[in-house]
Amino acid sequence: MTRWIIVSIPRQRLFLLDNGIKIREYPVSTARNGCGERIGSGCTPRGWHYVRAKIGTGLPRYAVLVGRRFTGEIYSPQLAQRYPKRDWILSRILWLCGLEPGFNRLGERDTFRRYIYIHGSPDHLIDGRPGSCGCIRMRNADVQELYDRIEPGTRVWITESGDQSTWPSLPVR
Repeated sequence: MTRWIIVSIPRQRLFLLDNGIKIREYPVSTARNGCGERIGSGCTPRGWHYVRAKIGTGLPRYAVLVGRRFTGEIYSPQLAQRYPKRDWILSRILWLCGLEPGFNRLGERDTFRRYIYIHGSPDHLIDGRPGSCGCIRMRNADVQELYDRIEPGTRVWITESGDQSTWPSLPVR
C-alpha cells in the first residue's frame, strides 16, 4: 500500500491517495503570502516533501501545541481572546521535510528548518482562503483522521496547480 498526499494551493485542498486513488479530500488553508521556499518568507513551500515526524499522538482534540509540545491548554474562544496574536497549532502536527536539495531542502530554502507543518487550527479559520504563516492548516477532526492514516515517511507534493491532469500519478521515492 502506497499512501501519499497532494496539497493543491489554488484549490485550498489536501488529497490523501492510496495507490494513486483519492481516498480522502480535506479543506485546508495555506500561506496568506502565497508560495515560496525561503526562510522567513511566510510562504507555503512547493514541491516534494515527506512527513519527517508525527507529533500529538493521544492528545485531545484542540490541544494547544507550542514549540511542538502540549501546553496543557485546550483551545476555546475564551483562550483565543486572551492570546489574540497567537498562531494556533492544535491537536496534531505532521512536520514536513523537503526532498529537493536547493529548492526546498538545505540552505535558505529548507522546509524542515522553517518548521513547516500540516497541523490543526481553529476550525473557523479553514474557510477556503489562504491565511497561514506558511504551514498547511486543517480542521482538527480532519488532521486527527489524516494523522491516523499515514506514517512518517509519507510523501507530500505541494503544488500551485489546480489542474489534476498535471499532477503526478505516483510519489517520488
